[in-house]
Amino acid sequence: MPVTVHDLAAWKARGERFIMLTAYDALTARVLDEAGVPLLLVGDSMGNNVLGYPSTLPVTMEEALVLTAAVARGASNPMIVGDLPFGSYQASPEEAMRNAARLVKVGANAIKLEGGRRSAEAVRRISDAGVPVMGHLGLTPQSVNAFGGFRVQGRGQQGDELLADALALQEAGCFAVVLEAIPAELGQRVTQALDVPTIGIGAGPHCDGQVLVITDLLGLTPDPTPRFVKRYADLRSTIAEAAQRFAKDVSEGHYPAPEHEYH
Repeated sequence: MPVTVHDLAAWKARGERFIMLTAYDALTARVLDEAGVPLLLVGDSMGNNVLGYPSTLPVTMEEALVLTAAVARGASNPMIVGDLPFGSYQASPEEAMRNAARLVKVGANAIKLEGGRRSAEAVRRISDAGVPVMGHLGLTPQSVNAFGGFRVQGRGQQGDELLADALALQEAGCFAVVLEAIPAELGQRVTQALDVPTIGIGAGPHCDGQVLVITDLLGLTPDPTPRFVKRYADLRSTIAEAAQRFAKDVSEGHYPAPEHEYH
């Protein structure tokens, strides 16, 4: 059965930790589905991990739609969370609703957007229409210019502000909140204060779930990577070695061999 918001609520109630991974194509989505990954985020991280942009900011709604549709075609059991890119929801709750509906129409089961109290009305508008909404607080990449770079958020008094944002998102209807690059003690504080699950990325071990970008997890992202990243494979080296072996076989006449010919 596909994962739903009720499953996440039950996991939090039982203290059962879970994961979310990003996915940007049907083939990867299918592999992650077969591996039992319960949530797939078609993140705006597609910008700097797939599309070659320097950040998430240039990602368009059309690009998000194409990749969300591909992931939805590749996976049937995980919850597919489509990310609203920068500029697609900030103007008004009505615009946020229109673009959320576009993601749902191509296969998203839920949507994610950044921001706390400033995004609460958009969250309320979308969730009131029956679309599950995931919030995102802390180091929100779409606000990197305002933050002055990729820096830890939520220190000191900022922690109280972030907690207030999290409570506002929950009140507006969010079914879960991503916490990115905040002190571990703040991650614990927010997780304990919320009735809905938190999903951490660089937010300490006390969140209800954890998320990583798939290219980081697989070791495809070049150095330097954020401190919170743990590589579970080294596919960057594996791919490079495979390409070099192919080139060597071709140059030495070993490929194609008779067994590779069509008959």
